[in-house]
Parts: sequence; C-alpha cells; structure tokens
Amino acid sequence: MKEYVITVKETNNPSILKFETNHPLVEAGHYEYRNIDEAKNAPLAQQLFYLPFIKTVYISGNFIAMERFDIVQWEDVKDEVAQQLVEYLNAGEPVVTEEPKKDKVAVTVYAEVTPNPAVMKFVANKKLVPDVFEFKNIDEAATSPLARKLFEFPFVKEVFMDLNYISVTKYEVADWNEVTMELREFIREYLAQGAEVISADTPRSSGVQQAGSATGAQNLDETSQEIVNILEEYVKPAVASDGGNIVFQSYEAESKTVHVILQGACSGCPSSTFTLKNGIQTMLQNMMGDRVEEVVAING
Repeated sequence: MKEYVITVKETNNPSILKFETNHPLVEAGHYEYRNIDEAKNAPLAQQLFYLPFIKTVYISGNFIAMERFDIVQWEDVKDEVAQQLVEYLNAGEPVVTEEPKKDKVAVTVYAEVTPNPAVMKFVANKKLVPDVFEFKNIDEAATSPLARKLFEFPFVKEVFMDLNYISVTKYEVADWNEVTMELREFIREYLAQGAEVISADTPRSSGVQQAGSATGAQNLDETSQEIVNILEEYVKPAVASDGGNIVFQSYEAESKTVHVILQGACSGCPSSTFTLKNGIQTMLQNMMGDRVEEVVAING
C-alpha cells in the first residue's frame, strides 16, 4: 500500500493553504466543493467539511487546497489538518469517486494574438458555443464549466466565447509569452475530454439582449434595423476575427448618435477608438448619409 506524506505549502491567498502529497490523488480533472452537499462524490472532502472552519475544498492532481473561514488562522490548525489527511489517505479511503473516462475527442486549438495586448484568442477546429457569451468574473460563469476553470488561473481577468473561439483577457501581472502555451494546452485537453463548455440555460453575452437578434429587432425603428444589418454584415465578421464582438444598443434620431457595446478583445482595446471613428463611424456615415453623425461605444 502507498504511504502518503503531506507537505504544507502557502499560497498567495492567506485564507487558502495547499497540502501536497507524494502520490497522485486523482487521475484527471480539478474538483471544487463549496459545501458538504456538493461533495457527495468526494468522501475526503466530506470529511474535511466536518471541520467547522473549512469553507472550500479543492482537489487536483497531487494536492488538496482548502479555504478557511476567518474564525481560525492556518498556523493554529494546519498540523492537525495535515495529520488527518495522512491518516485518511494511508487508511486507503477513497478521495473522489471519478466517473469513467470518456473517449477523447480529436481537437486542435491554436493561439492567435489580437489588437488588444491584454487579450489572446484561442481558436478550435470545432464549434464550441451556439452564441456569444461574455463573463467578467467567476460568479457570472456559474453556468459555464469551462469558463469557471479558466478563472481558476490567477492571471485570467475575463472570458469571451463565440462560436469556435475563446478570447481570454489577462491581468497585467502576467506575460502572454509565459502563459499562452499553458492556457492553450489546458483548453485543448478540456475539449478533448468532451467536457461541457456551457450549459443550455446560460444567458448570452452576460445577459445583454442584442437588438440585432431575432427577438430584439422586432421592436426597432427602420433606421435602427438598417444599422443592425450593416453591423451584422460588414462589421461583426471583422471584429470577430480579432476576438471580439459589437452589439447595437440604441440610435438617437435627434442627435443622430449610434450607441454600440464592444465585447471580448474589442473591449478596452487601445486601438478600438481609432477603429470606431475611422472604420465603423465612417462606414455608417457613407452608407446612411446624414442620418448618422457619431458612433459612441461602451465597453461590455
């Protein structure tokens, strides 16, 4: 029988402590449990939740990470927890009841730079999602298992999905040269496992109702419908190739102003203002004459 040894490692978050083992705990995947009910397939996590100070349990590869409530400090309880883990594992008790492995799906993913230096586009050779979806944080990604996993990377700030690609926005602390390969391989392996990308009840674009959709266009005036058609036919394909999206929001007839929402790589992109004024605004003015005076963008 394997003899387990635990090594305690601190993390950047003082509330979270890692307990590394000298043998693998699970064959594949990452598991996160926020309460004992969620841990019904993880006997070890269930045992840990009997400790009153345990808030969240993470199990992955050769480590168990735990987030504590503020009622204790790790310094006071870490040795006790490590000992409990050693005894549990050396008794041969199960860690996670893993589902049988699915046959891997043949999939390729390549990384593509975008005009926005904070955003990298990861393109797959298969359709990933049926529509446009944008997640600003892990809470918004509750119905997207893949997005939630991506937010577990400390450098991931936002996630945008559209048809066959995923645009990831990073924090400035990370350099794409250092993390692109890791992220690309993670996405490829996730898709190859046939895991769920997004659930059917996920609202598109973080709840933004696009006026250009079949339901939204019904309530638009003639000019607004014409603007939507131009954006759909001429603008969206171009911004999609850059890892972003543009959504028509409104048209003010009195000021002749078009309001749009920029998403994905287009949101916060340094060159988006130039593109907006010298590309989209000029195009609408040329195609619609004096009905359009200005295009104003809101970052999604």
